[in-house]
Amino acid sequence: MKQKYNIVVLGAGESGVGTAVLAKTKGFDVFVSDKGKIDKKYRRVLRKYDIDFEEGNHTENLILTAGEVVKSPGIPDTVPLIQMLHSKRIPVISEIEFASRYTSAKIIGITGSNGKTTTTLLTYHILKKAGLKVGLAGNVGKSFAQQVAFRNFDVYVLELSSFQLDGCFEFKVDIAVLLNITPDHLDRYDYNFKKYVDSKFRVLQNQTSADQFIFWSGDPVIQQEMKKREIKARLVPLGKIPERGQAGAYETEGKIVFDNGINKIFMTLEQLALQGKHNKTNSMAAGVAAHLMEIRKETIKQSLSDFQNIAHRLEFVATIHGISFINDSKATNVNSTWYALEYVDKPTVWIVGGVDKGNDYDTLKPLVKEKVKAIVCLGLDNASIHKAFDGTVDTIIDTESAKEAVDTAYYLADKGDIVLLSPACASFDLFENFEDRGNQFKQAVNEL
Repeated sequence: MKQKYNIVVLGAGESGVGTAVLAKTKGFDVFVSDKGKIDKKYRRVLRKYDIDFEEGNHTENLILTAGEVVKSPGIPDTVPLIQMLHSKRIPVISEIEFASRYTSAKIIGITGSNGKTTTTLLTYHILKKAGLKVGLAGNVGKSFAQQVAFRNFDVYVLELSSFQLDGCFEFKVDIAVLLNITPDHLDRYDYNFKKYVDSKFRVLQNQTSADQFIFWSGDPVIQQEMKKREIKARLVPLGKIPERGQAGAYETEGKIVFDNGINKIFMTLEQLALQGKHNKTNSMAAGVAAHLMEIRKETIKQSLSDFQNIAHRLEFVATIHGISFINDSKATNVNSTWYALEYVDKPTVWIVGGVDKGNDYDTLKPLVKEKVKAIVCLGLDNASIHKAFDGTVDTIIDTESAKEAVDTAYYLADKGDIVLLSPACASFDLFENFEDRGNQFKQAVNEL
């Protein structure tokens, strides 16, 4: 092991290992450090490319001599090691920043508090169907950095979280998409909503007048912030009729119109594969992004009609004895759960809970009062849920496993009801991640 490295990577997950591989292929001396245990598959990759690494520990004196540090988005800036790096003026960046230096591909960057995964996958689906050489990365898919190392894509569609954007400085997207901004991850932003908003708007940094900015015009936070900022990119609003010559997407007379400023594409709402108010916005964003890329009308329309949504997002699991079970484990914040409760149309037993990120449940109360007959808490600390909904819902029961939650909800539900897992919280108290939570939910349903 060397005493000094050009690049130190903190975190040996998908993004960290991908970054290390790209750095190695570019001739850097690389060291990977993970405070936890490294997954076997990632350890194999590091050994294959002869990359030095450690696990279960951070060797500070080695890390603090790095030329540059690339950190996992899961590591907060507030941890002492990151603070020490900042104090020594050692650059700390994200995988997205690092990998973008080594590709000239066009980049579509998609962010927002809700809907970004669906919109990213839908945009990728359209471009892939059009025959483009397109990569899918960021907060979804394979490592952006590792794809840059070994693939020669013409376009990347990146789902960008606020944590990833926080580590971006020179990175630039050609088409930026900002779907919405609602309170989320406030525990990472000192419970200061303004800091979170600023983070989301980093998707616009370094854009020029040759680039485009797609945004939901009905979001009050986005509208307010746009008045304060100098935005150089061309504006592409969603939800309102654009000005003459301006691109955008909107609804009129039961149809969605995609306008690239030159010509228009029309689709009925019924033709869209993704139904529901929130998915209408996602379809608008993906469709107009593809239209700006000059994808053929027929390809856009067909792709928006045949797309299959991701697992763990309003995913129908099964109907058992007349009770429908829906897996919305990906709903890790209040706003996502609001969409789920707005979506259900029958009496609902709602499974909620996990790691509360500073949630304000007030916005859910009208929907809960209207639709929810019982609440099943799935988490180790459910005090805030009880406090929010005692008096609104008669039955609130605590559980500590997916099986216990499903069994309890099944007992509480009647024929014709819905059991909805939409936690509004992170999953890390009882599960590895939201996928693990959703998979355990589905397994428990299938065992009924």
